[in-house]
Amino acid sequence: MRSFTEEQTMFRGAFRKFLEAEIAPNMERYREQGIVDREAFKKAGDQGFLMIWPEEQYGGTGDRDFRFEQVIIEESCRAGTGEWFNTLHSRLVGPYIDNFGSDEQKQRFLPGCVSGEKILAIAMTEPDAGSDLAGMRTTVKEEGDHFVLNGSKTYISNGINADYIIVAGKSDPDNNPHAMTLCIVERGMEGFERGRNLAKMGMKAQDTAELFFNQVRIPKENVLGEPGHGFFYLMQGLAEERLIASTGAIAHARKAFDITRSFVMERKVFGKPLSMKQNTQFQMAQMDAEIDIMQAYIDHCVTLHNEGKLTVNMAAKAKLQSTEIEGRMMDLGVQLHGGAGYMQEYPICRMYTDARINRILAGSSEIMKLIIGRDIFSEHHTSIFD
Repeated sequence: MRSFTEEQTMFRGAFRKFLEAEIAPNMERYREQGIVDREAFKKAGDQGFLMIWPEEQYGGTGDRDFRFEQVIIEESCRAGTGEWFNTLHSRLVGPYIDNFGSDEQKQRFLPGCVSGEKILAIAMTEPDAGSDLAGMRTTVKEEGDHFVLNGSKTYISNGINADYIIVAGKSDPDNNPHAMTLCIVERGMEGFERGRNLAKMGMKAQDTAELFFNQVRIPKENVLGEPGHGFFYLMQGLAEERLIASTGAIAHARKAFDITRSFVMERKVFGKPLSMKQNTQFQMAQMDAEIDIMQAYIDHCVTLHNEGKLTVNMAAKAKLQSTEIEGRMMDLGVQLHGGAGYMQEYPICRMYTDARINRILAGSSEIMKLIIGRDIFSEHHTSIFD
């Protein structure tokens, strides 16, 4: 039995209706235009479905229970609206302002984000710096009464739509590769330009862009936390980011399972439903077991996260296993659909390409294995037998 409160269950029903009425009918258009209408954020904000956690004075409810975001992620997968990826705005980027921003910054930035009038993005990745943040070349240097931002970022989700972008840059590149500063770049700042809305394999409705910064003057009032401490701020957010990725991956896998189950029960092969074949039953049984077991682990991680006990190692395990299971389920789904699985008109085809990024974003499977491996061979490693 999953641990959702009555309030969260009611929230799930309301959000499901919202997606079915306001977002799902527009998804094909969003995919064709390569970007979600800004109006989608505003409609979600009007009904209390964006950034639930900020305090009431900023427009939220003050309820920080991650299960609300879990509901949003799961229902988005169920409705086929995951490409909107509103969780990026609400739970990936927003908390940086809350955790490291001043009272003045919270008052200035959060209300518009809660209402959906302003859209958030975060810019870390560069052409030569992904998981290895120390390899970034963008700089944020103090000059008198302001900071100056120079550099470029790529693969930035919400890069076209975003009004506020949290940008990471090195503040002492010659002496300390880990000295980074986080600053908030606002739409229209001089020297800030957006490049292409990048064409991707999947997630076509999610605008993903290149960003360029040429001598952008950043007021000190737009610097988050202490200058030079940005690397450590980014590290603090990684466990939750990977929990978000895990939650979406396993929900996406379950949706693919359900679609495939329905298809093989209807598809006839040699006069009988494909679901009657032992190969189909065995492979679907394997995936059903893997998805259920992984869901239980993710629900456990959510509980620990709410208690402030989720470790980097646990989050890495969840991210690794959930996205690998998702990948196997998508591949099986396409295979059992046969030729239909290769056709865009069938949901499994799009889901297959959308899912591929999940073994890369928020740290690739290989990076997750490095994190887990380091823990295994560290002096702090424990076993159930210890």
